[in-house]
Order: sequence, then C-alpha cells, then structure tokens
Amino acid sequence: MDEGIDQKDIAEADLRTRRGVFRAVAFRDPVDGHEHMALVRGEVRGRGDVLVRMHSECMTGDIFGATRCECGDQLGAALDAIAREGAGVLVYLRGHEGRGIGLVAKVRTHILQDDQGLDTVDSATAIGLPVDVRDYGPAARILRHLGVRSVRLMSNNPVKVSALESYGVSVAARVPLLVPVSADNVRYLTAKRDRLGHDLPQLDAPAGTLGDAPVRQARR
Repeated sequence: MDEGIDQKDIAEADLRTRRGVFRAVAFRDPVDGHEHMALVRGEVRGRGDVLVRMHSECMTGDIFGATRCECGDQLGAALDAIAREGAGVLVYLRGHEGRGIGLVAKVRTHILQDDQGLDTVDSATAIGLPVDVRDYGPAARILRHLGVRSVRLMSNNPVKVSALESYGVSVAARVPLLVPVSADNVRYLTAKRDRLGHDLPQLDAPAGTLGDAPVRQARR
C-alpha cells in the first residue's frame, strides 16, 4: 500500500506572491526523501475537478529563465491559471531535474545538443542515462493529504495522466498548457512531440496565432 506523509514532515504557511496569497505546503516525501512544495489556492479539500499542475524542477528554466525549454513559461502560466480560477494546486517536484537525471547530467546533455545536434532524447542516452526516470508518487501523496477528490491536470504529456492515475488519483481531464514556439525552443518541443508523445499542436500552427501561453481544456 502507498505510504502517506507523516505530519512531522509537513509545514504550512501563507505565501504572498505577485499573484496573490497561496498556501505553501512543504513536505518531505516518505519514499524519495526529497522536500517538495505544493502551492494551494482557495479551498480544495473534498472538491473534485481541481485544477492541478505537477511541475518538475528545472533550475535553468524556472529560476534563470532559460529559453531552450518551456519550463519557466509553463510554471508561470500554470500559476496564472490557478490564480484566475481562484482554486487549484501546483505541486513543485524536486529531484526531477532533467527528467530525473540531475543537474550536472542535464548540462552535459546541453553540450551534446549544441555541439553535435543531438535532441533531448539522444543526448541523454548518449551519456548512458535513461530518458525519463521521474516518479509522480509524491504528487499523488500530497494531493491525497490535501483531500483533493479528482483533478484537471495541466499538462501536454499524456503519460503524466496515466502515471498519476496509477497512484489512485482520478484525472477528470487533461488541460493543455501551451507556450509559443520560438527559435530557441522549437527543436526541444519538436523532440518532445515526436520522440516523447507530448501533445503540442502549436508546432503546426501559423506563427503568432497562439498568443501568450494559452491554457485550454481537453476532455479525455
């Protein structure tokens, strides 16, 4: 049976941000040992169809604004969507850097991408590492702790839906979280679509038709 989170490994406090006040729920996961964070807006306990984003840690994109990936843009767009709705949860998952291979290895893959033209998949396997070793169990455990009954999951990756459902969390819908295509991120996004199965229709749209990080709902 999946472990729950011990109350001694959770701390909660208000977090005032440019988007208003969230409830910051920091927790140490009993399985992976990492300290993660859930940002909660509004009342979600006992509710279904809660807007949720499981966001994998990306130091280069989230903190430093790297344009090679869309991570920082997605983080901001997800928080904006939760703030607009007035209720929702963003789970920030530590230990997911580079789809779980770590920061040093991720930067090494960037060298191969720049110098040899490898994509995000082949650059990982070229240094003997798996393409994706992320585990979404911590997100499922904190959502259960928060009393969320079912979620509308903000993601372009169908695998995240099945991964969360494998931990017993009901996913009522997948909500695309699309960012504009640029010269910096087009190769990365194309690899995610063609090699990893992400749903990225903006790659086929005429330039300039998508606007700024649109969020729309796709029923399953």
